[in-house]
Amino acid sequence: MELVPHIKDGSCGLERGEDCCTEHTNLVSIIGFSDEKDEKIIITTYDATGSLRQYINSPNLTWKQRLRICVDLAHALSYLHYDEGCDYGIIHCNITSDTILLDENWEAKLSGFEISIKQSVNYKDQVCPCEHTDTMGCVDPAIEKMGGVTHKSDIYSFGLVLFETLCGRKALIQNEADMSLAQLAKYHYEKGTLPDIIHPHLLNQILSLQSFLIYSHVAYSCLSDDRAHRPDMHHIVAKLEKALELQLRRENIVRPFFYFIIYFLAFIVLGW
Repeated sequence: MELVPHIKDGSCGLERGEDCCTEHTNLVSIIGFSDEKDEKIIITTYDATGSLRQYINSPNLTWKQRLRICVDLAHALSYLHYDEGCDYGIIHCNITSDTILLDENWEAKLSGFEISIKQSVNYKDQVCPCEHTDTMGCVDPAIEKMGGVTHKSDIYSFGLVLFETLCGRKALIQNEADMSLAQLAKYHYEKGTLPDIIHPHLLNQILSLQSFLIYSHVAYSCLSDDRAHRPDMHHIVAKLEKALELQLRRENIVRPFFYFIIYFLAFIVLGW
């Protein structure tokens, strides 16, 4: 069980006392909350084996599993931003590989609602103040310029997680050229040298070039300095699902062919 501060409301056109729409298979389950004078607490279930950050560099986390995790997270964020059952969305404000929890089946659940903000659908593009703008360094660089966050700030952080997942490195680690992962990934994407920074254990697992191109383009688009040029979550969900579909389709072709080759070689060598 995890205790976290209550989701902020009243910041962008919402009244206090409204329930939070956070019931989704890829969100931690909120089972209660306390809204006292000096203490606002959410009580959530906590049944994860660890966070994505703990496994980001692990060779045991395959490319297919990583793609599924990213699709899970995209669905969770799309739900928070656009759930049709609510008259408001939620700006998470804390999307990092630390707040993405993984269960024993590698299914992702988003947690970390400490500084989340409820935002009325009538104020969807309004900038909301957010005090904690340095959370894990995975934050929208436009916050300082614009004076706050929008749902497109979550998109930026999500793009960083996509590159963390692809490259197997944390967003805050500086390289020898003193570049953050965001700078490094954008530099290599624009130069066409992104494979140079992909996790080495993943290089031979990415079987569909088209899938990789879709994934990398989505990640790059999320990191646009201009919020207006960042895709929304509906678009991201569709693209990542397509990337996963193409990878799975390719695996289903390659795997039978691989076993055919093994059987054929055994037949030749052993005379079966």
